[in-house]
Amino acid sequence: MSAFIKGRNLWSDAWIRITKDRFALLCFITIVGYGLVAILAKFGMIAMPWDVTVGGSYQAPSLADHHLWLGTDLFGRSVLYKVIHGTRIAMSVGLMTSIIAIPIGMTLGALAGYFGGWIDDLVVWFYTTLTSIPNIMLLIAIAYVMGRGITSVYIAIGATSWVGLARVIRAEVMKHKERDYVLAASSLGASHSSRIFKHIMPNVFHQVILNFTMQFQTAIRSEVILSYLGLGVQGQPSWGVMIDDAKLELSRQVWWQLTGATLAMFILILALNIFGDTLRDALDPKVKT
Repeated sequence: MSAFIKGRNLWSDAWIRITKDRFALLCFITIVGYGLVAILAKFGMIAMPWDVTVGGSYQAPSLADHHLWLGTDLFGRSVLYKVIHGTRIAMSVGLMTSIIAIPIGMTLGALAGYFGGWIDDLVVWFYTTLTSIPNIMLLIAIAYVMGRGITSVYIAIGATSWVGLARVIRAEVMKHKERDYVLAASSLGASHSSRIFKHIMPNVFHQVILNFTMQFQTAIRSEVILSYLGLGVQGQPSWGVMIDDAKLELSRQVWWQLTGATLAMFILILALNIFGDTLRDALDPKVKT
């Protein structure tokens, strides 16, 4: 019970610290705003349809018509609409790959840290072998084998991004398994699974939240790279696809598609970075405010 109260106090103290940082709150609001845009675009409530002609080819940005706020592409399609749907893809990739990677990292890290021995050796060997391969090469190999498409992107990124969380959870479980509250649960007859998932994991779950903020932005960057290389999203306006399409447009002084995609990505990644750092500090009991 004391461990539960301590964990609850950690989260309440963290929220108080975050609310004192107005810049971190602004970043949080920005992230939520991106999420709302993604949801609205997903259900066709905004920026629909994105693939129809709204103006002339390479029409410059204009405030006279909201379709043209970021100009048009080669086919006269709204760049603004494409950026919005790129937001939808980016947020979905960040979420879905985290859903894949976090359970893998949590489970393997907890098992390795709790049981030790050959289980620990096997898990450590597995993720050490995985990390010995350059991440981008592994992503490209998986995406190439599975084929192009958003599902392949989910699986490729999710299957390669759990290692960092597994390492952190393994170290945390090693520390917690010898603490009094776990020993007390053991003396009361709690099973191994109960000790791991009912007693230890709630007290290290803040590490999962911190990893989620890092995993989210890493997944977005990875998707952009894969799509830029032609191995990611196909037939949809991913930011990576937009950057790839725009690379030859600069010689014609057509800058708005590249600017729209990169600026949207920059703001989201920056907000995730700043909020993640603030959250990390807020959840660190050693930091006092």
